[in-house]
Amino acid sequence: MSHFKKDFFWGGATAANQFEGGYNEGGRGLILTDFTTAGSYEKPRGITYRIRGDNSKHLLPQMMGGALPDGAIPTIFEDEYYPNHVAVDFYHHYKEDIALLGELGLKMFRMSIAWSRIFPDNSGQVNKEGVDFYRDVFNELRKNHIEPLVTISHYDTPLWVEEKGGWLNRETVSYFEKFCEVIFTEFKGQVKYWITFNEINSQLMLFGQQSDIRPYEPYQRLHYQFVAAAKAVTIGHRIDQENKIGCMVGGALSYPYTCHPKDVIENMIFEQEDVYYCLDVQVKGKYPHFSQRVWDRLNRQLDVTEDDLKTLLSGKSDFLSFSYYCSFVTTHDTSVENDAMGNLHLGPKNKYLEYSEWGWSLDPDGLRFFLNDLYGRYEVPIMIVECGLGAKDVLEDDKTVHDPYRIDYLRRHIEAIDKALEDGVNVIALTTWGCIDLISGSTGEMSKRYGFIYVDRDDLGRGTLNRYRKDSFFWYKKVIASNGEAL
Repeated sequence: MSHFKKDFFWGGATAANQFEGGYNEGGRGLILTDFTTAGSYEKPRGITYRIRGDNSKHLLPQMMGGALPDGAIPTIFEDEYYPNHVAVDFYHHYKEDIALLGELGLKMFRMSIAWSRIFPDNSGQVNKEGVDFYRDVFNELRKNHIEPLVTISHYDTPLWVEEKGGWLNRETVSYFEKFCEVIFTEFKGQVKYWITFNEINSQLMLFGQQSDIRPYEPYQRLHYQFVAAAKAVTIGHRIDQENKIGCMVGGALSYPYTCHPKDVIENMIFEQEDVYYCLDVQVKGKYPHFSQRVWDRLNRQLDVTEDDLKTLLSGKSDFLSFSYYCSFVTTHDTSVENDAMGNLHLGPKNKYLEYSEWGWSLDPDGLRFFLNDLYGRYEVPIMIVECGLGAKDVLEDDKTVHDPYRIDYLRRHIEAIDKALEDGVNVIALTTWGCIDLISGSTGEMSKRYGFIYVDRDDLGRGTLNRYRKDSFFWYKKVIASNGEAL
């Protein structure tokens, strides 16, 4: 017998920049992803740009981070393929897609609102076409009895904000406040559940992989985002008392590589600095005890005011959420090879685990552990808002897709959630990543698929964009209908 409550949110998750398309339609403004090329497991994606006074093409290798050089102008070149321009074209297929999600029986659909679709430029004028598009999407979700879970910022800061310094500019907090005021007001009664920033800890996890960033920058950006998130909570509660506004981190569960005490300490530091640092501020409303140790390494005083600290305390998150795909291993031994990949992280392989085609570990037991660890520390409701297996699927001649590997992955992780519920953890939602196939954020590929619904599009942008139900679609439909009993 499963331990899932009757009101558990079985769902799926997407992000506007990887899913929506319509990058130059409906009054939408540009974001950096619009200038980002396709990549692969072996080849990183890159941002194309030119230097002022020089029309030749330059490419900045990109792993969801990094900074353009001074004088760089992001530029779209006709001889490059930019997979996020069309993505899987939810912008034109949203009614069909939501009908499929309704047929699947989803209780919750996680999506994001593209900030640049609401405020396309620095004029301060709201783009009515953008508001109307999302209102139509929410209406369709409600018709299909699906609760929207909306991420306010999912790796898609408008280009005009980036050009003014992005999140290193304190003024961006006020831009974000205005964005929140508009969407909380416009979609009052349509949206109840919100997430402020997607994987807000990603810049810390990626920092070690980017040599061109000064040590203080990720922490200064984070602080302004913490303040912005807290203000969003306050604004959202003021506009609609029914709003539930949470935070999100990239789920970075890590184990010590060995029982060596230095490995254990190294792992403790990793957990503190890459996960707890962000969650403590947003859930507890204050910086943790080890934050001074972090700041002492920066060689620069952060811009943190007393008013900021009061804002953090008054704008604590109603729930926490995280992505979970795999676990990691941490060691003090620099001679150990970093031969494992993962969401936002690199490290040695864990000899006790299997690994996917993209080098990500398969660790459902780790999900149970992580849920217990976070709930014991924070004691607020928890949503798992990304979880899934990226794999190469084959569309057969009869338009079927057989993906037993995905069913097995999700079955084992749902069983782990069930055990965590039995442990007493208050898990209220699971929204599996890419419920409809979408563009991979890390590689820009279509061939790395996560969905229950296959989209006919390849890594070069070819295909009909037709949608087809995979075997996992019918399996997940039974899981939802049985509330986790029929696995």
